[in-house]
Amino acid sequence: MKVTVVGAGGNVGATVALTIAQRDFANEVILVDLERKEGDKTFYPSKGRGLDQWQTAPIHGFDTRLKGTVNYEDTKDSDICVITAGIPRKPGMSRDDLLSINAKIVESVTKELVKHSPDTIIIVVSNPLDVMTYVSWKASGLHHSRVMGMAGILDTARYRAFLAEELEVSPKDIQALILGGHGDTMVPLPRYTTVTGIPVTQLISKEKLADVIERTKVGGGELVGLMGTSAWYAPGAAAAQMVEAIALDQNRIFPCAAWLTGEYGISDLYVGVPVKLGKGGIKQIIEIELNSDEKALLDQSCSAVRGVFSDLERIMA
Repeated sequence: MKVTVVGAGGNVGATVALTIAQRDFANEVILVDLERKEGDKTFYPSKGRGLDQWQTAPIHGFDTRLKGTVNYEDTKDSDICVITAGIPRKPGMSRDDLLSINAKIVESVTKELVKHSPDTIIIVVSNPLDVMTYVSWKASGLHHSRVMGMAGILDTARYRAFLAEELEVSPKDIQALILGGHGDTMVPLPRYTTVTGIPVTQLISKEKLADVIERTKVGGGELVGLMGTSAWYAPGAAAAQMVEAIALDQNRIFPCAAWLTGEYGISDLYVGVPVKLGKGGIKQIIEIELNSDEKALLDQSCSAVRGVFSDLERIMA
């Protein structure tokens, strides 16, 4: 099993790579990123990260070989590729500028990956996630079941972590589900949230639950406010969990950004829904029953995602 992580010179990509290695189910993890020039010096972040992580193998006790590179030839025959490449929004940069730049990066990266690994599976982490997943899918030429986005696992993990704090229980005992786009319009589902099978609504007041849901929706922004940059540990771990589910054919049920073709009454859109992940990628999109309020929130979230899709089409036209 060979896994490639693009953008691994950055914090998210590096976390994906190390988490996969520590779980020890892959033979090889390739870390890819650009070289960085500063004055007359050239640095190789992905090579440095790969070497540093490989030197933890005797300590953590894993056999997965990590290798950093700037050459896509080294990614040849990768079973799974994770794309974390892209830039954060900088001062003075418009939303359109960010969308255009990251779309070009993701498109270029995807073409390079598929060129050397035509049968790979792609997991996109780059933002804005739902749209970047679409960009990667179109550039790849792969079936949509083999190209997906990581968002719902991260959002659900934050939701579960915040609930565990509030209820003073183990996060391992909390099961939850979040649908929709990755952002403020995500749709947490209290009706599908349980603690060892007990509906969460029996354990927490409506007011407290509403506070947890609101904190979940702005969870990424909270971390940016604390650190001055976006998160990497939880996003990296979430992507690694998807890789593991596919590599080991675990048939895990996770919320992921998937291409919908009529499910939930939605077509031609990448958006977060529960899927079965295993060998070959997305084996099944699972349609759960939504009440009228939940369906309205999902439709609202999808409208927001379509707005970004429209912006991309306008910019790239």
